[in-house]
Amino acid sequence: MTIRISRQHWQALLGELDDARQSRHLLTYRALIERLQLPPPAMQTLTAALEHLAVLDARAERPLRSSLVISQGASRLPRPGFFDCVARLGRFSGAPDGVAAASWHAAEVVRVFEFSYEEQ
Repeated sequence: MTIRISRQHWQALLGELDDARQSRHLLTYRALIERLQLPPPAMQTLTAALEHLAVLDARAERPLRSSLVISQGASRLPRPGFFDCVARLGRFSGAPDGVAAASWHAAEVVRVFEFSYEEQ
């Protein structure tokens, strides 16, 4: 099954991530789904879009904007699937829930905050 995001939702996603980057704050998956008003299956659609964006950013050798999206749980880290994705991209290796993941994520978020992305 292929999950697709509409052009309107894609542009809105990029806008939300850019706003978060400029104001230097993180977004939860739930908040982003609500802001974008994604139709079901919303989490799968958001996950697929964030992974696609990670691939685009990695290919362009940019910091990964998808790192700005985190779980609302106690870890305040992205979901384990995010770390699987960035491992496939060669950006991270290790457990998705350990100190290495938290440290890598914190550094990547700083890189995103400091990077100037061109219009997509």
